Amino acid sequence: MWDGEAARAALPAVLEGFGVTVLATVPAFGVALVLGLVLALAQRAGPSWLALPVRGAASFVRSTPLLVQLFAAWVLVPSLDAPVLGVLVLGTHYATYLSEVYRTGIEAVPKGQWEACTALSLPRRRTWRAVVLPQAVRNVLPPLGNYAVSMFKETPLLSVITVHEMVHEANTFGSTHFAYLESFTLAAAVFLLASWPTSVLVRRLEARLAR
Repeated sequence: MWDGEAARAALPAVLEGFGVTVLATVPAFGVALVLGLVLALAQRAGPSWLALPVRGAASFVRSTPLLVQLFAAWVLVPSLDAPVLGVLVLGTHYATYLSEVYRTGIEAVPKGQWEACTALSLPRRRTWRAVVLPQAVRNVLPPLGNYAVSMFKETPLLSVITVHEMVHEANTFGSTHFAYLESFTLAAAVFLLASWPTSVLVRRLEARLAR
């Protein structure tokens, strides 16, 4: 049965955990954006001797559970602070997915753009920086937004390496006050209120870019 007093008591702990969740999501997604682009370029524009091992490593990371990767990193690098380790593992995991998103965006650039750059004798680096990447990134903005929301919702897994994010705080409050219903309901509501507007914006952006 719902207890309003317990819910009010749980709210500060849940909001404190929400702050940790945001502080984990934002830098982790920054890592994923940058590293994902590096992985995509290594496979698409790098030397052939580099493309194969990068593709294999990315496929391995995508094919193994994030939870297992967090445990493995926690065991292998015990000296690193848990929040920093969580950000790096979460960012690296999602970077492998974003590399495929970037690759799709790059391949969607019209062939005529490449031919025009060749006809103008543009240097390879300038072709990528000034012509290809701006168009590719514009093409993939909606999927990038969707992955940001997905990453936000997967931050509870960081609790396995002792990061006190929102679900961890909700669970701690529930166990000490015997109020799991109230604490987890509040956590779910905060997740919904934070992720739903972002999902709406992503859909609107997708519809606008499709025109």
